[in-house]
Amino acid sequence: MKISFRHYPLQFIRPAGTSRGIMNVKNSWILTIDHAGKQGIGEISVLEGLSAEFIDFATFEKDIAHFTALLEDHFSSTKEVPEWHELTHLFERLVEFPSILFGFETALLDWTNGGQSIIFDNQFSRGKQNIPINGLIWMGDEQSMQAQIEQKLADGFTTIKMKIGAIDFETELSLLKYIRNRFSSSAITLRVDANGAFDFNAAKSILSRLAQLDIHSIEQPIKAGQIDNMKRLCATSEIPIALDEELIGLNHLDEKIFVLEMIQPQYIILKPSLHGGISGTKEWIQLAEERGIQWWITSALESNIGLNAICQLVGEYDNRLPQGLGTGSLYHNNTPSALTVENGYIFLKDTF
Repeated sequence: MKISFRHYPLQFIRPAGTSRGIMNVKNSWILTIDHAGKQGIGEISVLEGLSAEFIDFATFEKDIAHFTALLEDHFSSTKEVPEWHELTHLFERLVEFPSILFGFETALLDWTNGGQSIIFDNQFSRGKQNIPINGLIWMGDEQSMQAQIEQKLADGFTTIKMKIGAIDFETELSLLKYIRNRFSSSAITLRVDANGAFDFNAAKSILSRLAQLDIHSIEQPIKAGQIDNMKRLCATSEIPIALDEELIGLNHLDEKIFVLEMIQPQYIILKPSLHGGISGTKEWIQLAEERGIQWWITSALESNIGLNAICQLVGEYDNRLPQGLGTGSLYHNNTPSALTVENGYIFLKDTF
C-alpha cells in the first residue's frame, strides 16, 4: 500500500471575513491511498488559529509525513489491508490530530468502498437524499453583507446564518431586522455565529436584543474556556446557544462528558476536521443525543473532497435540521464534484 499527500492551498473567490480576520487562502492537503488497483482520497484541512494541532506549516507537514510513514509500515507488516475495527485502534494514535485523522479515515473508507468517492453507502451517497443547509452570510461591510443576504434569499434558502461580532453590532442588528421585517420566523430561520466575539456582560445584553427577532440560535457567544459563564448563559438566555469552538481540543470521552454536563447547551455544532474526525464526531453525536442535546454538522471550509465525506456522514443520521454544508462554491480552485446546492439543499446531482 502506498500513501502520499500533497499541499493543496484553496484560493477564495472573495475574501472571507470572520471575527478572527480575513481569509484569502485556506491550507489543505490531499491524501491518497493506492493499493490493489484502487485509490482512496481524503482531505486534511486546517483552520489556523482554530486547529489545535496546527503550530506552523513546516511542523504540520512533518506530522502528516510521520503518520503516513507509520500507517504504511503498519500495512506492510500485516501484508494485507486491516479490517476497519483494527484501524480504529490504530487511529487512537491520531486522536490529538483530528484534521489528519479525518483525512486518513476518509481515504481509507473511500478505498474500502471501491475508490469511487463513496465514504458511506447510504441514501445520500446513492443520490436518493438531499440535505437541508443554511445560507452563510460572511462578515464584511454593511453593503457587502446586504448583497449576500439578497442573494441567499433569491437562491431559495429558508435558513440564513449570519456571522456577527466583527463590525458595529448596531449595523449587524439592523441587517437581521431587515430580514425579519420581510419574513416571519416561520418563513425564514435566522441563526447567528459570534465566533466568541463578545465578553460575558456584553453577551447578556446582546442575547436579549437578538431574542426580539426570533433568532433560532447563536453559536459561541463568548470565547471558549469560560465554562461557568457559558453555563450561566445557556441557563438564562432567551435564545438557544450552540457550542462550537468550545468543543475543539476535547478529544477524550471524559472531557466531552464533563463539558456537555457542566454547560448543558441546547445545541452542539460539529466539524469533523476540528472535532475528532469521523469517529470523534460520531462519539460527540452519541453523547449529545444521550443528554437530549441537538446537533448539526458543518464543514471547516474543506474542498469538495472533505465536503463530500461530511455530507455522507450526515446521511448516516436522521437529522433534518439544516446543516452547514454550503461552502463548496467558495474557491477558484475547488476539486471537481457532483455536489450541487439548489433551493437550500445539497445533493449529488449525477445520481439525484
